[in-house]
Amino acid sequence: MRQYVAILLLSTSTGTPTNKCISDFLWRLRPTDPLPHVTRHRHIRTPPAAAMMQEGLDDGPDFLSEEDRGPRAVNVDLQTDATLQVDISDALSERDKVKFTVHTKSTLPNFKQNEFSVVRQHEEFIWLHDSFVENEEYAGFIIPPAPPRPDFDASREKLQKLGEGEGSMTKEEFTKMKQELEAEYLAIFKKTVAMHEVFLCRVAAHPVLRKDLNFHVFLEYNQDLSVRGKNKKEKLEDFFKNVVKSADGVIVSGVKQDVDDFFEHEKTFLLEYHNRVKDASAKSDRMIRSHKSAADDINRIASTLYTLGTQDSTDVCKFFLKVSELFEKTRKIEARVAADEDLKLADLLKYYLRESQAAKDLLYRRGRALVDYENANKALDKARAKNKDVLQAETTQQVCCQKFEKISESAKQELIDFKTRRVAAFRKNLVELAELELKHAKGNLQLLQSCLAVLKGDT
Repeated sequence: MRQYVAILLLSTSTGTPTNKCISDFLWRLRPTDPLPHVTRHRHIRTPPAAAMMQEGLDDGPDFLSEEDRGPRAVNVDLQTDATLQVDISDALSERDKVKFTVHTKSTLPNFKQNEFSVVRQHEEFIWLHDSFVENEEYAGFIIPPAPPRPDFDASREKLQKLGEGEGSMTKEEFTKMKQELEAEYLAIFKKTVAMHEVFLCRVAAHPVLRKDLNFHVFLEYNQDLSVRGKNKKEKLEDFFKNVVKSADGVIVSGVKQDVDDFFEHEKTFLLEYHNRVKDASAKSDRMIRSHKSAADDINRIASTLYTLGTQDSTDVCKFFLKVSELFEKTRKIEARVAADEDLKLADLLKYYLRESQAAKDLLYRRGRALVDYENANKALDKARAKNKDVLQAETTQQVCCQKFEKISESAKQELIDFKTRRVAAFRKNLVELAELELKHAKGNLQLLQSCLAVLKGDT
């Protein structure tokens, strides 16, 4: 696994270097040393600095290993080979954009060098994804879903509010909340980097998409691609295209049962699967919010008990301090449970929600090709009956037939591979999540037992 370090750059643009610096910061991830690149199941692990920010349970039981203390990226079980390895070796988050350093190592003759790096922004990832979607040659493939747009506004707003309210809290409370918010920002940033890397790795692992000229330009051209975000007019056009596509999808899905039982089964399954994953994703988010709320409540209880415990030096006050310490450590475990569920379950569900939509889009394109083929057959029959434009109708019918057969051939293998990927990914992540949940439960039990022993005077 590649180790990453985090560098927090706090800009003090005004006279007060305490509050202002909180909202104007940059995060940067970079490798600590040039270790060999991992091309399968690579996770971005929490750097030592971030582990300190998250106030790991160093002073408590050792049920959390160093590896478990940091955010882990979603795993999609990619199978790649050594001829083309792509990763994001460096990322810089600024106020309005994120710059990703895309590192490529390849032995393919298409590239001028065997190893090179370029800097890319989110809009260029979207451009690459759209170029795949718009290419008719790739109609029979599941296009890897585009990575979500980086969104750090919520975390930055929290940090800004924290800076404004510094005067109303103690130094310890301010430092603690600041560290927690910085750790939250870092976790979101690292997940953003991971999602962009997953997109590139999915493309690099695909036997056809990896040969795409636009993909090679994206990886190798060391200048700005001059890609801009879509303006309001283009966004409106996309909206109407989606409306038309949705209406057309209803027409296509209303066609009689598919001529191929495999695709008929996949169409039914993917519709149900997508809805189930969507529902599970929403419920997992609610569950995680509940864990975070519980951690916040525990934190308030711990703070109140600590305040009571510092009022005097009586036995009751000592009791309050000890219980406050218990609640504080319990809060850390509860926060870690929420983080693990977010990274091992919620992120996985969100990714496969987008991936299953891409698979549904593939079936839509095949269904559209089938409808065009059937319409071409009807047009050919009419042309022959009228003995008019027969050659043109035959040509159109042949083109539609070839397109439908080509899409069907590649789509079948794509859907089989999709099943293999998702089953392996869900099995791996759910097993790891269960192991982490057990570890945290044992940690909670150990804390309670040790606290009770101290309170009873057994230790």
